[in-house]
Amino acid sequence: MATKKLSIFERYLTVWVLLCITAGILLGKVAPDVATTLNDFSIYQVSIPIAICLFFMMYPIMVKIDFTHVLKSAKTPKPVFLTLFINWAIKPFSMFAISYFFLGYLFKDYLPGTEVLANGEVVELWRSYIAGTILLGIAPCTAMVLMWGYLAKGNDGLTLVMVAINSLLMLLLYGPLGGLLLNINSMPVPWQTMLLSVSIYVALPLIAGYFSRKWIIQRKGIEWFKEEFLQWLTPVSITALLVTLILLFSFKGEVIIDNPLTILWIAIPLTVQTLFIFAIGYFIFSRWLKLSYHDAAPVALIGASNHFEVAIATAIILFGLSSGAALATVVGVLIEVPLMLMLVSICKRTCHLFDECHLDYPACK
Repeated sequence: MATKKLSIFERYLTVWVLLCITAGILLGKVAPDVATTLNDFSIYQVSIPIAICLFFMMYPIMVKIDFTHVLKSAKTPKPVFLTLFINWAIKPFSMFAISYFFLGYLFKDYLPGTEVLANGEVVELWRSYIAGTILLGIAPCTAMVLMWGYLAKGNDGLTLVMVAINSLLMLLLYGPLGGLLLNINSMPVPWQTMLLSVSIYVALPLIAGYFSRKWIIQRKGIEWFKEEFLQWLTPVSITALLVTLILLFSFKGEVIIDNPLTILWIAIPLTVQTLFIFAIGYFIFSRWLKLSYHDAAPVALIGASNHFEVAIATAIILFGLSSGAALATVVGVLIEVPLMLMLVSICKRTCHLFDECHLDYPACK
């Protein structure tokens, strides 16, 4: 782990997303029929080309998960239960409340208009944006959070345990929680499509990742799996994500050009939510339970980060590639890296608030 660091893609994720916005807007101007044709090639509202892209975006994340770590969770029950409580009992509802306050009240007049969803229903745009934030709020991060925990010098074992547990819980809770909050937001919830989205973008990559990981390690060994296979797979995931974002912005180009502050209005509640969840996890609950710094840091960072790949995939399959919900999930990608790097820095500079911290920071000595 000593040489582990952010890849160029991870470090400059915000830059990549901005480039995708530009490329998507240009594609929408130059060849507007490309994205439409791909999106129309669908079965039960599921675009086959987009589904392929999204599967290859999710599979590399799932294949990295070692589910044997779940068995070790009994040794550290307090941080595990606290992480689950924050991720599934607080975060979905605080995301809904915060986004509704900002997008449905404070910024409502700046988000005018309606849109036609994939199922033909017409909804107000601000509701669609809230739907996207909801889908982000119910998707705990299972990918880059491994890096955030490592950079904060937290308990890597706890992070791995929670990645595995949250991946399994998403199979059970993502659909019901999403349906509940979307209904409260007066957004139509096609339940068959919701179940299909969880199956395609969580269950299928999870099952494929588990069995292929097991088979490859048995045949080639763990070193080859980590050093060769994952290195080859990472560009596949990146490419799939970037292609999906370009296609999404080819639809949303006109909205962004006509309303350039839309991304800002969406980013504000997402930022407030991230800081709120981090603060209660790190400064309140972790200290109340007397966790060590090395457990408190990953608990807070797991809660603060989102599994934006699942959120993007679900927004697209539920409401369409051109929906405001899909755009809102991409704003989550846009702010993820800068915010999480800031929170990692806060963790390291405040480690002296906790016991059992030995970081090489002046405040922690």
